[in-house]
Amino acid sequence: MEPIRRHLNAFAVAGPSVRTTNADEASRATGRIPGLWAGFFRDNVMGLTPHRDQTDLRNFGVYSGYESDAHGAFDVTAGVAVTQGASAQIEAGDYLVFEANGPMPQAVLGAWMAAWQYSEAHPEIQRRYVSDFEAYSSPVDVAVYIGVM
Repeated sequence: MEPIRRHLNAFAVAGPSVRTTNADEASRATGRIPGLWAGFFRDNVMGLTPHRDQTDLRNFGVYSGYESDAHGAFDVTAGVAVTQGASAQIEAGDYLVFEANGPMPQAVLGAWMAAWQYSEAHPEIQRRYVSDFEAYSSPVDVAVYIGVM
């Protein structure tokens, strides 16, 4: 999977958050992200979030608050774009975009695997570890955005 490089303006996302690590997410017993998304849908965050940005109706999984890099702790927010009242901020800058289509969570996991493999194969491209995100445009379409320098 060859990514597309895109420059984005900053925008805000609101929704519930958890703090986790990739090591914790590797185990069903300690992973927090599946429960985060279950609560997002159970609590109808899409429909009940005030100040929703009506120009962007995608759902987002935002990765921010990085302790260090892929090995440290980070925050994950499951949310929607908002005009005020943000839980997480997508920083302006360049992103590599990895698109995937298919049943979830396999499709999004495949996009992340492609991003990690691409990073390993291209060490000259440095990640920013400020904000990364998943943008879900349908139940079977996702794009993973990786912030790069």
